[in-house]
Amino acid sequence: MSHGTDTIAAIATGAGAAGVGAVRVSGPLAPVIATTLLGRSPRARHAHFAAFREADGELIDRGLLLHFPGPASYTGEHVVELQGHGSAVLLDALLRRCIELGARLARPGEFTERAFLNGKLDLAQAEAVADLVAATSRAGARAALRSMDGVFSAKVGELLAELVELRVHIEAAIDFPDEEIDFLADPIIADKLTALRTHLDDLLVETRRGVRLNDGIAVAIVGRPNAGKSSLLNALAGQERAIVTDIAGTTRDVLREAIHIDGVALELADTAGLRESDDVVEREGIRRARAQLERCDVAVLVTDAAHAQADQAFFEGTPDHASRLTLVNKIDVDGTAAYQEGDVLGLSARTGEGLDALRARLKELATAGAGEGAFSARRRHVAALEQVRDHLEQTAGALRDTRAGELAAEELRHAQHALGDITGVYSADDLLGAIFGSFCIGK
Repeated sequence: MSHGTDTIAAIATGAGAAGVGAVRVSGPLAPVIATTLLGRSPRARHAHFAAFREADGELIDRGLLLHFPGPASYTGEHVVELQGHGSAVLLDALLRRCIELGARLARPGEFTERAFLNGKLDLAQAEAVADLVAATSRAGARAALRSMDGVFSAKVGELLAELVELRVHIEAAIDFPDEEIDFLADPIIADKLTALRTHLDDLLVETRRGVRLNDGIAVAIVGRPNAGKSSLLNALAGQERAIVTDIAGTTRDVLREAIHIDGVALELADTAGLRESDDVVEREGIRRARAQLERCDVAVLVTDAAHAQADQAFFEGTPDHASRLTLVNKIDVDGTAAYQEGDVLGLSARTGEGLDALRARLKELATAGAGEGAFSARRRHVAALEQVRDHLEQTAGALRDTRAGELAAEELRHAQHALGDITGVYSADDLLGAIFGSFCIGK
């Protein structure tokens, strides 16, 4: 059953003034609008050449009209697409004509929101629509297409089925508290929980990879004062974004810069030099540097040949899933050539020698696992799966006490709800509003 009680219209993404643009209409009045503009009832899924006219007969544009009757359409409602020339003036006039005929202007993301509400897409698939539009690399676009096709949703569904099966076993066991047999001690339950946690860990790895493909990677640049962190940021950004001086402690706050390497997005974060300090402002900068390190995807340690080994301690606090790169800077001062040995690179941020190898390595980390089967994901998906992991950990603890079956069942219920938030089964209205409000109009 359609959730759209009114008819909406918006300009769909066009190809510029010299190309093709479109106005998309969805809702119960869409066939009426199509008949008025075409001058006759349109055939379903048939391209009609039409002269789009104002109410007084003045020509707006000439183009194609397509009618997709619901529920077999993108939104699950009656949908009409009016394709004309890509001029913004003509498209705006055509949009105004549709509004005169009973439509209203669509909110951002409302077409996809109606598709979700009418069961055409789940929430993860709907988000992938926006991810595809915003993709900055071919790998990211392919990953978003896989999520739109339901690859990620299917994996969440498999995990959910395992979780429900385990929950059924536990709740069945606690229904017989007076039996002599301790059903909660059944090794089948322990085995199912172990398999579920392993499956979840694997999906978390894939989902974090999907976030990298979608958003790019967060790179934290850390190291002792005057190691060359700000010079590295400027070199990678291609402009003087950070102040560089010989005075230790010049960088007091986190300076962020978004860059692209062959279409792959990275967010660089230049941080305060890590050391003991009595300066209250510098101490706050160091605290922020460590906080940045704790939530990064790639930690880049900038050091020099004399301190490379000792400075490995600065990696403390890096998440387990994050990659670590050690950059031995100032090779121009040491008189050595650029080199790469695994995740240790020798370079000069001042002269640029060795930077190409660093760019290639960062691109490799950002697109790791972008082969067959990779899907796009969002940070909220990772957060939801981490909640599931925490609930499963609590479940395991409860099961060690065979009298705590109710607690185990309750933890599994919360885990099920966290999984449901990914695909929209249990999502609150405010979450849906935030998600679809981030879409462009016309999607």
